[in-house]
Amino acid sequence: MSAELSSLLDSDTKQAVIYCRVSSARQVEEGHGLDSQATRCREYAERKGYSVIRTFHEKGVSGGLMDRPSFNELIAFIKAQRSEGIVVIIDDISRFARDIESHWTLRRTLKDIGGKLESPSITFGEDSDSVLIENLLASVSQHQRQKNREQTTNRMRARTMNGYWCFPAPPGFRYERVAGHGKLLVRDEPLATIIAEALDGFAHGRFASQSEVKTYLESEPAFASRFPNGFVRYEEVIRLLTRPHYAGYIEVPAWGIRMMKAKHEELITFETYTRIQERIKEGARIAARADINEDFPLRGFVLCGDCERPLTSCWSKSKTGKKHPYYMCFHKGCCSYRKSIRRDEIEGEFTDLLSDVLPSAAKVSAARAMFADIWDARLVRAKEHAALYAAKIQDLDKQVEALLTRLIDAETKTVIQAYEKKIGSLEQEKLVLAEKADLSGRPARPFGQMFELASAFLLSPCKVWESGRFELQRLALRLTFSDRLAYSRNQGFRTPELSLPFKALGGKIGGDCSMAERQGFEPWDPVKGQRFSRPPRSTTPAPLRGGLRGI
Repeated sequence: MSAELSSLLDSDTKQAVIYCRVSSARQVEEGHGLDSQATRCREYAERKGYSVIRTFHEKGVSGGLMDRPSFNELIAFIKAQRSEGIVVIIDDISRFARDIESHWTLRRTLKDIGGKLESPSITFGEDSDSVLIENLLASVSQHQRQKNREQTTNRMRARTMNGYWCFPAPPGFRYERVAGHGKLLVRDEPLATIIAEALDGFAHGRFASQSEVKTYLESEPAFASRFPNGFVRYEEVIRLLTRPHYAGYIEVPAWGIRMMKAKHEELITFETYTRIQERIKEGARIAARADINEDFPLRGFVLCGDCERPLTSCWSKSKTGKKHPYYMCFHKGCCSYRKSIRRDEIEGEFTDLLSDVLPSAAKVSAARAMFADIWDARLVRAKEHAALYAAKIQDLDKQVEALLTRLIDAETKTVIQAYEKKIGSLEQEKLVLAEKADLSGRPARPFGQMFELASAFLLSPCKVWESGRFELQRLALRLTFSDRLAYSRNQGFRTPELSLPFKALGGKIGGDCSMAERQGFEPWDPVKGQRFSRPPRSTTPAPLRGGLRGI
């Protein structure tokens, strides 16, 4: 304890502490509320001749709460002084509490430790009139808090119903003032692009599971830096996958607001969002294994050529203490059991294998022409489908109307819940159809850009593999091969099963496709073979048995 504080305690001057509280983060950031309260309380202390020994600031804590960090610290401080009659000065009764129960609980706590509550705005006493006034003021403070909450909730609900999100911005978005909208969610780059890639990849199978989405997000420094040690939790992944905000929609079930179109720009289509929800229901969550990582990208995809079991991998320490990476088979009974394969060796042979699956540029060019024709034909049909989607939406409206009529007459809770669930399903189907109708004939990207991206991979899967990014390496494995690869220690990789694009375009492994020779599939022998079939029957009538005899 400082000498100055000791001298104050030794004197006859009455000691006092100041307690200030603000309930909003904005008041904390601007700093005006706490400073003005402290100044007014100090002025009161000087007028009363009190010596202020400490000031406690309660930052961003609601007046309806009783568990408050700074107030608990104040209680401990008064107990430590071991002196009766320390005055606790507050600016106003509303700064002390905004709830009758909380107010009197805190008052009793102060009284039990010898503290005395005072304020420049009110005189606290023990007589009936003072208690009545204190109760009235505490009730008014509580009413103000509840009224403010109701008004804020009503305004937020009304704004939400107009298509604006009123809560903290989801990752990938930030609030920005936009003319005609006020505060509106806008893209927050580069997080928006990273999250859109993760969502689209999971919806369309580029990421086979939530584990791979997690791995991808952890590989992006801009996203992973938001978490301790760059470790993204599964809870964060599932929140990203289930937020309708990224599809341009919002919902607040607690306020009775079902999913509706929002004013902010979407990162993915609503169809992609519904596909993600379907994949989650199907159970596309596979726990991430710690041993399948960027150190051994082939693990789990390459089989032992002798027992057809997946190869495992490990780091082996040599006598010098240096670690070396190996793949090996750990299946007992296999002739290759615990026979190590150097990582550089097997991955080098795999790189050579990828080089052999490259299709020729001429075949890719021919495929481009074919796909261009199909693209144009589908654009024409897509425009025709817009009218069909509109008709389907009208049918769904009629179904919803009929269900609402039945819902009004329903009395059983189970039946009501079933109708509500069906109506919600139909409303979501309407949203999907409305989006399809709006996007019909308007592709997300031009054909050239879409095909060039695909052809770039077809012509160079090796570049994707050699990028060193684990999620891209695993993607290259799934897109290039339709089944896992078998590897023999003595013979290398066996003939792989290529995916349909590489099989159709015919790389070196697939061989050249051409018509069979006229001689057939058996070895051709130039020696003429004997003919065992009968000669064709003559159409000339046979001569009479007697011939021309007697003529």
